[in-house]
Amino acid sequence: MEEEQMTCQRAIDEFLSDYLEDKLGRLERARFQLHLALCSHCRRYLETYRRTVALGKASLTDADQPVSSEVPEQLVQAILAARGERKS
Repeated sequence: MEEEQMTCQRAIDEFLSDYLEDKLGRLERARFQLHLALCSHCRRYLETYRRTVALGKASLTDADQPVSSEVPEQLVQAILAARGERKS
């Protein structure tokens, strides 16, 4: 049986979540890491995904804490506008 080629779409759709949760087998993990080594687009996507998850988790902390300087002001304003609030 012939192995399917690792495309960006396949890497993201089928492997990303399991990769981040350390659920890939040794061979699948090696194939995914090889794709990352060769594909700058997927490396950037992975980094953006990790940052998004981290910022999402940070947003669930105490609401009285100041917003991290890593969060873009436009994002803060968009979230507050969606909630019907404005940051002073």
